[in-house]
Amino acid sequence: MTARDESVCFLFDVDGTLTAPRQRITKEMDDFLCDLRKKVSVCLVGGSDQDKILEQLGGEEALNHFDYFFSENGLVAYKKGELLARANIQKHLGEELVQRFINYALAYLSKLELPVKRGTFIEFRSGLINVCPVGRSCSQAERTQFFEFDQKNKIRENMVSAMRKEFADTDLIFAIGGQISVDVFPKGWDKTYCLNYIKEYKTIRFFGDKTMPGGNDHEIFEDPRTIGYTVTSPENTRKQVTEVLNSL
Repeated sequence: MTARDESVCFLFDVDGTLTAPRQRITKEMDDFLCDLRKKVSVCLVGGSDQDKILEQLGGEEALNHFDYFFSENGLVAYKKGELLARANIQKHLGEELVQRFINYALAYLSKLELPVKRGTFIEFRSGLINVCPVGRSCSQAERTQFFEFDQKNKIRENMVSAMRKEFADTDLIFAIGGQISVDVFPKGWDKTYCLNYIKEYKTIRFFGDKTMPGGNDHEIFEDPRTIGYTVTSPENTRKQVTEVLNSL
C-alpha cells in the first residue's frame, strides 16, 4: 500500500491495546500510529473520560493525531480535533434511577473485603458511570494488587452478575473495563455507539483486549460492521496491525 486508503479505518481501544493500563503511550507506539495514519484512517475509542485518555496519550494535542477520537465509548466524539457531540447519562437515566443505582452500588461495595480500599468508588462521566471496588485513587501498585486479587476471586464478575439481576427491569448494561472497574451505561451506549459517526468507512478493523463476553470491547468486537481482533498487549497490537497491513 502506498497512497492512504480513505475507505479503511483502524479503530483502537486504549488500555491494554495502545498503552499498558492507565500508563503513558510509548514513543514506539506513537510513531507506529503516526506511520499507520499515512496508510489508513486511524481512530480511537476508549471507555475512560477524555482527560484520562489524553493524559495517557501525551496531552491535548493527541486529539489531532486521530481521524476520530472517542472517549466514554463514543459518547464524547471528536473529528480531527473538533467536538462533534457529547451525551449526558444523568439526563438520559433520570435522577430516580441514578440514585437507586448509586445507593445499591455503595451498599454492595461496603460489604466487600479487599486487600485495600481507597477513594472515588463511583465516578460520573458524560456517557457512563464507572464503579471501582478498590477506588480510583489507588496507586499503581494497589491497582496491580487488586487486579491480581480480582482475577482469583472474581470480584467484578460477581458484582456485574448481581447488578444485572438487581436492575433487570432497566436498560442498564454492566461491563468489566480495564483493570479495576465496571462501566455502567444504557443499552446501546457501549463502544458500538461510536460506529454511528464513522459510517463513511467501507471497512472498520477494531483492535481491543477486553473482547470476551462481559468485557467492554465485546459488543463492538462482535458487531457486523467491524472486523474484530483480540490483542493481548500494545506490542501484540503492533504485531497484528503489521500482519493485517502486509496481507492487504
